[in-house]
Formats: sequence, C-alpha cells, structure tokens
Amino acid sequence: MTRVALIDDHESVRLGLEAASARTDDLDAVFSGSTVTAYLDWRRFSAARPADVVVLDLTLGDGTTISENVRRLTSDGSSVIIHSVADRPEAVREALAAGAAGVISKASPTEDVIAAIRTVARGELLDNVEWASAVEGDRAFADAQLSQREREVLRLYAAGLPLKVVADRLGIAYSTAKENITRVRMKYLDVGRTARTKVDLLRRAMEDGILDGAEDADDG
Repeated sequence: MTRVALIDDHESVRLGLEAASARTDDLDAVFSGSTVTAYLDWRRFSAARPADVVVLDLTLGDGTTISENVRRLTSDGSSVIIHSVADRPEAVREALAAGAAGVISKASPTEDVIAAIRTVARGELLDNVEWASAVEGDRAFADAQLSQREREVLRLYAAGLPLKVVADRLGIAYSTAKENITRVRMKYLDVGRTARTKVDLLRRAMEDGILDGAEDADDG
C-alpha cells in the first residue's frame, strides 16, 4: 500500500481525496489535515513512518511559504505533489525548485490525482501540462549556467547510465565524469535548486531541456 498524506486547508478537498483513496486497493490515506506542522506533529507523536506521497496545497492559511513546506516534507522522507489551482505559476516554480515531484491542478478529475500519486510513488516524474506551463519560458531555470561538457555528462547520467559508462561514451576519465557531476550538483544548489539525488538531477535536466522524457530510452 502507498501511504498518502493530504494537506489542504479546504476540508472538502481533503474529504474528496480521502474518499477516492478509500475506493482503491493500493492507496491508504494515513493523514488528513490543514498544515504541514500538524502532519509532522502527528508523525512525531504517533511514531508513524513518513507518508510515501504528500498531496500538498500550494497556499496554506497558516502563513508558511511553499518552499518551506516542500523542504520540510522532503527532508522528512516524503515525495510531494503540489495540488494547485495553477493561477500562480511563480509559486509552482518555487515549489518545483524546492524539490516537489510535480504539480496537478485542482481542476483535474479525482482519477487524475490518484494516477499522479501512483506515478510519484513509483519514483517517476510527474510530467504533465501543469508542470510544463509552470516552467516554460522561466529563465530562472537556466541560472545554473552549465558548461557544454557538464550538460553532456548530465544528459547521459540523468538518462540512467552508470557514471563509468558515461565516461566511456564521452571518452573521458571516470574521475573527470565524477568531477563534472559534482560541479553540476554544486551549480544547481548554488541557485537554490535541489540536486542531491539522481532523480533530482533528472528533474533538473528535464526542466532545462537537456533531456526529455523519451530521450535516450535505448541508453537505459
């Protein structure tokens, strides 16, 4: 079962998603509440393990920022889907840069939200219209300023190749490939974009047009 937490200050939204989760065989809504703090307090007092996926409202009424909320949840061990009315693309971009796995509109059918939860639970990127519209044309996503070599190494590595194979493909030493990935991580972190894991790097490569969802399928 995929453990799901629902955080939204609109009770009707939470109740709808709870009911939809209850109708499935593979999703268990373990928490429903209006703030990230309430969820983390529940975790601490109940000694429950982190939810696999948290469906998080873009704007909560407790004065917290979306970056703060996403980072608290991902640091706690959960993947985060932003559930948004999608009328604030800059806030959606902020959430993605903070490490959210994707975004889905509150106008989407409940079945689409359930499908998004399953996608993220499998460790896959949630690459949809809402995600694309949030990052399209945003020059902040180019601020890492990767060199051509760093882009080449990132493209192959993010596509799923082991670093040694990346080095062989490019005709460079393994140590050079490793150094390039280290620099890539540092450059993204310097501009506030999470790049600690390979999945993070895949997200950054897709955001920056270095890799698309279908590219290099034969390389994996």
